Amino acid sequence: MHQRLKMIRISWKWKKRATTFLVVGLFGLLAFELCKSSSKHETDHLRVDLKEDIRKVQQFFKSNTYVFTWSSCEQNISATNITNFSSFPGPMKDFLYYRHCRHFPMLLDVPDKCGGASQSAEVFLLLVIKSSPVNYDRREVLRKTWAEEREQNGVWIRRLFISGTMDSGKEKERLNKILELEHREHNDILQWDFSDTFYNLTLKQILFLEWMERNCPKARFLLNGDDDVFANTDNMVQYLQGLEDNDGSKHLFTGQLNVGMVPVRSWSKYFVPVQVHEADEFLPYCSGGGFLLSGYTAMVIYNMSQSITLLPIDDAYMGMCLSKAGLEPSNHMGVRAAGLDTSSNNIDRHDPCVHKELLLVHKFPTSHLYLLWNRIHDPKLKCFVSTKL
Repeated sequence: MHQRLKMIRISWKWKKRATTFLVVGLFGLLAFELCKSSSKHETDHLRVDLKEDIRKVQQFFKSNTYVFTWSSCEQNISATNITNFSSFPGPMKDFLYYRHCRHFPMLLDVPDKCGGASQSAEVFLLLVIKSSPVNYDRREVLRKTWAEEREQNGVWIRRLFISGTMDSGKEKERLNKILELEHREHNDILQWDFSDTFYNLTLKQILFLEWMERNCPKARFLLNGDDDVFANTDNMVQYLQGLEDNDGSKHLFTGQLNVGMVPVRSWSKYFVPVQVHEADEFLPYCSGGGFLLSGYTAMVIYNMSQSITLLPIDDAYMGMCLSKAGLEPSNHMGVRAAGLDTSSNNIDRHDPCVHKELLLVHKFPTSHLYLLWNRIHDPKLKCFVSTKL
């Protein structure tokens, strides 16, 4: 049985419980030893030893990231009964084997990121950035540019990277260690022990929303995006502060709107067989590269997701959750989640004047993103002509 044990991050709640159990056990041991003791000197000595043991137990749970526990999800063998299952590519088979699994051990946590659930309304904009373990360089650049935690226009911006795990054995341990070291320094990573693949992006979103409900339920607004986007978070704060009669307690879900999108039935990265999604069209949704939503809408999506089977296309799944709640996504011209198309008017996509008025543009090389952020904030930058895209 011990061969099935694995290392996971323990949440603060279980730390508290485990500490309580051990402390109670130590008190029981002391009582037993006191009964055996025949002198005041021995009793005093045991009391001193107990205090030291309790201190060591508490220190262990403060300083150790991992404890032993059991695996949390079993493969659903009945998935093989799905029509044409044997002809599906490997990633789709894996998705169907484990689609029922929604709870995975947490390896890295930041339960106090929002100052606690009751204080989370102090977070005006929470940046929720999807990032695979291997993308160390991207995370480092984002921390120094648009994802820097700061006070902007009198409100607070906070940052979280959400991740799973990759590979196995020693390579998995190495990648996890990289994230752990980053986390020690920056305190900004949520990581669960599930396979960080394209088809599991929906799972990643739901795991985050579950975390949010527990630790940051009153955050006003969220930017949900990939780690290769350029996000003008200065502009986002200005836009969100300018909303009429919405402080995050009402519906908002905006980005690059997609309507009438059809599932890809041929084998590709976006392959969705009819056995997984029967409808010929997806419901309206915003591209997953980056979108803005209110804290209210984030919680609505999480609640709706409890009764909607996971879909391997995460942004389309968000649209399904919105539709079930009777809500709609909206389009924002400043969000270019599919990237910029500048081929028709000979505009340099790296021109800072092109991006100065936008909210988000997808697909940026890391070095270009770093340069663009600094050029936009150069006080000497002059944009004499408004650029129309």
